[in-house]
Amino acid sequence: MDRLKAMQVFVRIAEQGSLTRAAEVLGSSLPAVVRTLAALEAHLGVRLFQRSTRRIALTEDGRHYLDSAREVLAAADAADRLLSQEAGTPAGQLTVTAPVLFGHMYVAPAIMGFMRAHPQVRCRVLLHDRPVNLVEEGIDVGIRISPLEDSSLVAQQLGTIRRVVVASPALLRERGLPQHPRDLAGAPAVRGQLDGAPHWSFDQPGRRTPLQVPLDVRLAFNHIAPAVEACAAGMGFGRFFSYQVLGPVRDGRLQWVLEDFEPPPRPVSVIYPHARHLPARTRAFVAWMKKTFEGLRL
Repeated sequence: MDRLKAMQVFVRIAEQGSLTRAAEVLGSSLPAVVRTLAALEAHLGVRLFQRSTRRIALTEDGRHYLDSAREVLAAADAADRLLSQEAGTPAGQLTVTAPVLFGHMYVAPAIMGFMRAHPQVRCRVLLHDRPVNLVEEGIDVGIRISPLEDSSLVAQQLGTIRRVVVASPALLRERGLPQHPRDLAGAPAVRGQLDGAPHWSFDQPGRRTPLQVPLDVRLAFNHIAPAVEACAAGMGFGRFFSYQVLGPVRDGRLQWVLEDFEPPPRPVSVIYPHARHLPARTRAFVAWMKKTFEGLRL
């Protein structure tokens, strides 16, 4: 039994004072109204109406239940109206995650613009340099720099980012400009993570197996920013995403190395869980990010 529907039938009978007129108002048949009322009374274990051949009247229990039923139906209508408004107007809490440095440099400014355009939205921004499970961690939208592997998510590509090798001009003067990845064998390196293999892999044209070049990892950080600065200070070669080193490269403190051996660019995507009806705030945010980062190439 649909209890909300049964309450609606009960309220219409009480208001019309007739099963027949209630059926007409509801656009239903008289037998269907009678069955619904009987099912509701059986569920409640009380009689809601006193019936005779000429009239139908509320019982004492029926009068009490009528007030409660009207309150429940009014609350349900209010909830429906609220959701309908939110479905059309971006509003409410939005939780977004992104990599730390990319989030700081690119995502945060975009979110501030989005919130100025949609003042009814509140936003929580979680910056992590680790894999994040959107569903398990209750996150609405993520920005990811990698191909999507989780089929439970939707990904819309915003642009691409290169994976690059860089070094300071001083280090290149000391060791010479590498012409091939093999020239890096045994070279000092700086890493932006504490764990990882002591070598870099490079694609080899015409070969399935990558070329692995051992390096001397002299310095490792658990964050990218200090690793970039150490690289710019001449402490070793570094391998980063292009956006992470754009500033020092433009300033002349770092220089691209081995550009001809870069792997294919990685996609930058906005990702969110599959859902038949996304909240307006999520749909609006995805559209905003696609517009903001259209054609992104870093």
